Amino acid sequence: MSNFGGLVQAVGAAWLMTQLTDSATLIALVQASNTLPVMLLAIASGALADIFDRKTLLMLALIFMTVVSAALALVAWSGGLTPWLLLGFTFMLGAGQAVYNPPWQASMGDLVAREDLPAAVSLNSVGFNLMRSVGPAAGGLIVAGFGAAAAFAVNAVSYLPLLGAMSRWRPKLAPRVTTPEPFVAAMGAGLRYVALSPNLMRVILRGALFGFAAIAVLALLPLVATSHPEGGSLLFGGLLGCYGIGAIIGAMLNGRIRARLENEHVVRLAFAGFAAAALLLGLTQSVWLHALALVPAGASWVLALSLFNVTVQLSTPRWVVARALALYQTATFGGMAAGSWAWGALAGAEGVDRALTTAGLLLLVGAALGFWLRAPEFGTADLDPVNRFREPSLRLDLRGRSGPIMVMVDYRIEQEDVAEFLRLMRLRRNIRRRDGARNWALLRDLEHPDQWSETYHIATWDEYVRHNLRRTKSDAEVTVALRALHKGEGDPLVHRMIERHNVTPEDDLPLIGKMEIP
Repeated sequence: MSNFGGLVQAVGAAWLMTQLTDSATLIALVQASNTLPVMLLAIASGALADIFDRKTLLMLALIFMTVVSAALALVAWSGGLTPWLLLGFTFMLGAGQAVYNPPWQASMGDLVAREDLPAAVSLNSVGFNLMRSVGPAAGGLIVAGFGAAAAFAVNAVSYLPLLGAMSRWRPKLAPRVTTPEPFVAAMGAGLRYVALSPNLMRVILRGALFGFAAIAVLALLPLVATSHPEGGSLLFGGLLGCYGIGAIIGAMLNGRIRARLENEHVVRLAFAGFAAAALLLGLTQSVWLHALALVPAGASWVLALSLFNVTVQLSTPRWVVARALALYQTATFGGMAAGSWAWGALAGAEGVDRALTTAGLLLLVGAALGFWLRAPEFGTADLDPVNRFREPSLRLDLRGRSGPIMVMVDYRIEQEDVAEFLRLMRLRRNIRRRDGARNWALLRDLEHPDQWSETYHIATWDEYVRHNLRRTKSDAEVTVALRALHKGEGDPLVHRMIERHNVTPEDDLPLIGKMEIP
């Protein structure tokens, strides 16, 4: 129901802009004003979603969008809307969506098992695209019969059932064993994790390119509709309905296609399908061919974006999943925002047909790019937390903010095992850095060559605890392999030290008998 309202509102805003101005750039900026806030705010929202209660964030975002939609309806009803004021309201709705999306997407992994996540993401797409098949057409009817203000009012009312359902949701929250991660540090941790994850970077780059090129069809569709003699809000809604039907078909076939094709082949198929649609829109003038072209466009949209979404979720542990999704959405929606402006400007200067054909050619380039930036297969690594870490008994009364902490791990490695040890340590270095370690180094004793020491720094003791709690079962496989190579008695010896150049009388007091946290 909420998706229905959002799509009706989108039709109302896009069509109203064509009545307020004949500028192709301003008309295309309606799409940009919806997507630009995601690029600007999604990272912050992702950090908040990983730190705080996701349900609270979702409820606040929904209330904000309800209020903005109601205000937009009132201003439109009074006749006071200008092109820039309309863009301002749609920007605020996009901001609410930017806060809402990361916790919403991340909550899927809280609701279903890992093996059910691809189906859950596809089902989410089905729910949205079922409404895409009827919402735009209904929006066209509402705008034609009652005006854009009525469409905005429908959107405001449509949030209420979702707010009611959300209020009844009782998520099972894992008990917190550390203090909440500082907001700025949390954003930095998310950026660091993604930057050190090659699979995620490839998905993000392909998503940004797809969003930039494919948005041309949606951004310029109002102008395509008005180019026909029978053009009107009803035709515009009907064309969007064809797009939604294609999206439903794509969502329904999504599982079967992924079962038969590698992920990269699915991505290439999506790029090529959308390219064909854009070229058909740009090179033909038949309204029936335009309607037909939008069916594979909708299917390709779902195939690409749902696959990218699932890949990010299955390649990321739960502690950082909202931030990884936020960065993916930032890149993809940022591409859409930039594309909406670029294709609108090109359409204004060279014509709608030239803009659409150029976008189609760029999508073909995106398909060919897979030879160099191949989409990864779904991760098979077990990213559930190990949950074996126990905070050690300390003899100094540290505070959580005390630091910097230096950690040194001593190994004894036989010469014939050095090559394998170095290979494992390269993996260990990436894991440590990805989870927050700095200044990582591996040292070999010159007088005792079988003695090796791994060293790294952590900013504070709280961050050191979080660093260890982030370890996944897949990461633990490297630890087990390293222990197997260690020839000393017992496990490798771990030294935990705090850097000190001076100590105040209140700091670092000796403490005897501190109990371990269970």
